[in-house]
Parts: sequence; C-alpha cells; structure tokens
Amino acid sequence: MSPSKKIIAPAVILLGGLALSGCATKGYVNDRIASVNQRIDGIDSRLQTVEATANQALSTAQAAAGQAQQNSGRIDQLNARADSLDQRVSQMQQQR
Repeated sequence: MSPSKKIIAPAVILLGGLALSGCATKGYVNDRIASVNQRIDGIDSRLQTVEATANQALSTAQAAAGQAQQNSGRIDQLNARADSLDQRVSQMQQQR
C-alpha cells in the first residue's frame, strides 16, 4: 500500500465514526425530556397520594392518642372511687 492509501483508510474510518456519532437532535432531546417528565409526573402523583395517606394516618393517630388520654384519666377516677369504696367496705367489716 502506498503511504497516501495508508492515511486515507484510517481518516475515512475516523470521519465516518464522527459523522455517525454526531450530536443529538432537538427532536431526540425533546423525546427524552418528555419521557423523563412523564416519569416525574407519575412519581409526583404517587408522592401526593402517599402524603395524603400519611397525613390522614397522623390525624387518626392523634385522635386516638387524645381518646386514650381521656380514657386514662377516666380510669384513674374510677380507680380512686374503687379504692374509696374498698376502704369503706374494710371499715364496715372491722366494725362488725
């Protein structure tokens, strides 16, 4: 092979590779961005659903905690009354 043919073949391969790789077209980029935006919108929608569910669960838990606190206070009152009645019964039994 002559020296010029030795240079031409690699140069053609190199130029062909560069020409085929090229830059991304606007259409390709827009398609990729649209695809990513759809995925983001789907994730955002699911996140809003999960957030609403979490807020509802928190509200329910807070209401249950408030009810439990009220019930605890009522139980304390009933225990005090039961202790008082128990003392009165013990006193009556000792008086017999």
